[in-house]
Amino acid sequence: MSILPLCCLALLLAVVIILKGADALDGGSQFALILSTAVATALSMGLYGVKWEQLEHAIAKNIFSSSGSILIFLFIGAIAGSWMISGVVPTLICYGLQILHPAIFLVASCLICAVVSVVTGSSWTTCATIGVALMGIGYSNGFPEWWTAGAVISGAYFGDKMSALSDTTVLAASTAKVPLFAHIRYMAYTTVPTFVITLIIYTIAGICLYDSGSVISKELADSLNATFNISPWLLLVPLFTFTLIAFKTPALLTLFLSMVSACVAMLIFQPSLVAQIGGSSELTFDSAVLGVLTSCCNSTAIDTGNEVLNNLVSTRGMAGALNVIWLVLTAMSFGGVMVGSGMMETITRTLLKGVNSVVKAVSATVFSGIFFNCCTGDQFMSIILACDLNKGSFDKLGLDRRVLSRSAEDSATITSVLIPWNTCGVVQSMVLGVPTIMFAPFCFFNIISPLMTILVAKLNYKILRVEAADDADAAQERA
Repeated sequence: MSILPLCCLALLLAVVIILKGADALDGGSQFALILSTAVATALSMGLYGVKWEQLEHAIAKNIFSSSGSILIFLFIGAIAGSWMISGVVPTLICYGLQILHPAIFLVASCLICAVVSVVTGSSWTTCATIGVALMGIGYSNGFPEWWTAGAVISGAYFGDKMSALSDTTVLAASTAKVPLFAHIRYMAYTTVPTFVITLIIYTIAGICLYDSGSVISKELADSLNATFNISPWLLLVPLFTFTLIAFKTPALLTLFLSMVSACVAMLIFQPSLVAQIGGSSELTFDSAVLGVLTSCCNSTAIDTGNEVLNNLVSTRGMAGALNVIWLVLTAMSFGGVMVGSGMMETITRTLLKGVNSVVKAVSATVFSGIFFNCCTGDQFMSIILACDLNKGSFDKLGLDRRVLSRSAEDSATITSVLIPWNTCGVVQSMVLGVPTIMFAPFCFFNIISPLMTILVAKLNYKILRVEAADDADAAQERA
């Protein structure tokens, strides 16, 4: 009975995706989640006597846990608009077209995002800033947008997973009760081979997909220069943003200050564009205020004289995040009912029966991480649940908790972006402008990571036992 709401959700989402395709997030997926929540609620209250207050409390608790993410969605929408109208993204695109050769563009994009994400500790910030610029460069060079999005996301999630500044990395280590840097070092055994394979794939794909996009690139670069005031001084905005992150400034404050700095740059470098957006032929106080507010909060459309470029530089601001927020609220409601009613625990306890080997323990953690990403719609909750529900199996088998924390990260953290209704999937779809179902097959790092974890367990390579781990730690301390 507990699995019926999941079957209902899978069926409804399949119908929505078939009927609406890339527009599945424009209401269809949200309605599917609402109906599935109703089914779960009816089963819980009608058959098992669960009180509505209990379910309501679980929904509220789940939504509260995602409140920070909802505010981040709004700020990311504002940054997308302000960075575009201020000329920051066009400047990055123009310089990127000069530096990055199209044949190595995909692998270079993956590497750039990996470095930025390791430094910042945030895949969301990486995709919302440098990732947006790389999407424009890829578009200019004729690369399919789903390939570029896959390369950007693969690099961003490598850094998110391996950075000591990452929330998910800290959460996985703390939930499994593993020292942070021991957790990061141990992840290298699966993460490095996976990333190398990913880079090889993007290298081959870039060479094969490159088809002399230089003419298109030159046309778009000329149109950008004619529309925006391209200046190296605009690079101070992303530099300021990354500096804030390096000093561990809270995410919301960082995004807000980044938006403010872009708005200041907008008024200094693009006064005519701001006036145009504000409904005036020249920059006045009123048109400046209206132009800045519209850029951050609403949709903007700039006529560059190039139809392809018009689509590239159009933005949706904070208003563009409303569908995403709607999806998150419905996903959190479904996850709250599933957890609050006890259905989630029933399913996972059933799946964990018979876990009596290393491969089974690792596989159970991987599959439960993916399962929780689908059900709860939140990677943080997925990490916690995957670690909490599987730690008993690892302890019985005498496995070091590092194996648990790594398995949880290789599944819950990495696959969250592949789920269309997960917070990670929807935010990357919003930021990069590509539906999740389109870029997911090209996020090779995210696809290979859970498989690599199971393969390493099958080969019994570097699978730490409690006694061996203690000896290795003691030897490291002596060294």
